[in-house]
Amino acid sequence: MEEILNHFPNLTESQIHQFAQLQELYFDWNAKINVISRKDIDELYTRHVLHSLGIAKIIQFNQGASVMDVGTGGGFPGIPLAILFPEVQFYLIDVIAKKIKVVNEVAQAIGLKNVIAEQKRAELVSEQFDFIVSRAVTNMPDFVSWVTGKIKRKSTHNFKNGIFYLKGGDLTEELQPFPEVREFSLQDFFSDEFFETKKVVYLPL
Repeated sequence: MEEILNHFPNLTESQIHQFAQLQELYFDWNAKINVISRKDIDELYTRHVLHSLGIAKIIQFNQGASVMDVGTGGGFPGIPLAILFPEVQFYLIDVIAKKIKVVNEVAQAIGLKNVIAEQKRAELVSEQFDFIVSRAVTNMPDFVSWVTGKIKRKSTHNFKNGIFYLKGGDLTEELQPFPEVREFSLQDFFSDEFFETKKVVYLPL
């Protein structure tokens, strides 16, 4: 929690309380349904919560914006972003039902009113969103094929509507088909060695 407060010092009391509840909730649910790897659960705030919030170091979503989290797993990056941006609507999807159960239970337990979570494939979503976020569910060309046509045309942010993707390592080859892509190193914002190779990849669509 200290790391969250250090990097996001302007949280409300309500947001601090919501973030603080995550540890007990995820430890409890992880014991029943393994949604986070055993070695990572002890580093929940660094490797999952803070990593998810890396997107917020690049973009501030406007009030009323809509964001879809594809392949959310146990709710990352969607749940931390939904806490940080209570005036933004988040739609979290995953193909695995038990993971969506955990997402819904966590969202309900901390009183998140701006999250809808469903078991669904991205290709079957008919709505459109300002942005689509995700955390390394597949390579970028495949991901783009899943979400094509699901971005609103009219942009209201400093960034054109598109994808914010959390990924690590050398992405040169994978991103070659997308000349307009931009990479932001999370090491510029977070000092923990976990972030040495971690990036936010932005692709306007």
